[in-house]
Amino acid sequence: MSSAAPKGENCLVDMDSKAGDLFSAENAHPTGTGGTGILAKLWLPKGLSASVAKEWFDRRRLSIRPWASFVDQRKFSKPRNFGELCQRVVKNVEVYNSNYTFIFLGLILYCIVSSPMLLIALAVFAGAFYIIHLKSLESKLVLLGKELTVPHQMSLAGLISLPVFWLAGAGAAVFWVFGATLFVIGSHAAFRQLEGSDLDELLMEPV
Repeated sequence: MSSAAPKGENCLVDMDSKAGDLFSAENAHPTGTGGTGILAKLWLPKGLSASVAKEWFDRRRLSIRPWASFVDQRKFSKPRNFGELCQRVVKNVEVYNSNYTFIFLGLILYCIVSSPMLLIALAVFAGAFYIIHLKSLESKLVLLGKELTVPHQMSLAGLISLPVFWLAGAGAAVFWVFGATLFVIGSHAAFRQLEGSDLDELLMEPV
């Protein structure tokens, strides 16, 4: 017989190429119908990709001010008047916006983890959206004569999971998160003294 199995470097190259195909994102078709790699099977709608979320997260993480300085009690004081209060709030929100963002995300995470029913509701929403999206990849979904786009699919998934969110008290959870965020961030921004460089910038700004 003339056929022979690949040997040596040829075998290693063949194995490397197969491993590359397995995890390659290049084979993932935008419609979800192409590609044989794992990333093709885990395809997400445009705008919801993991790379976009990671890029946003990394950009925020790099712009965080040191937490030790953020919570340093020696740098907190009562504003002398309403004008100084407004200056502090505006400048601190600008300076510590990344820190405030992670505080907001932390409060959301705490609210979700502390509420099992809310976790179930989110799982129902994610499952409904995933199933609807898979169906849309197989064939176009049309409702009332209009094709369902990704935002429409998410709205439909939200409508399906609405009863579960209502049972989980999602409305109260949203108000709690926003209320706690406003209280924590507002208190910090109002009582955190401005740094010397920030004061110089305010003095240099035209009136």
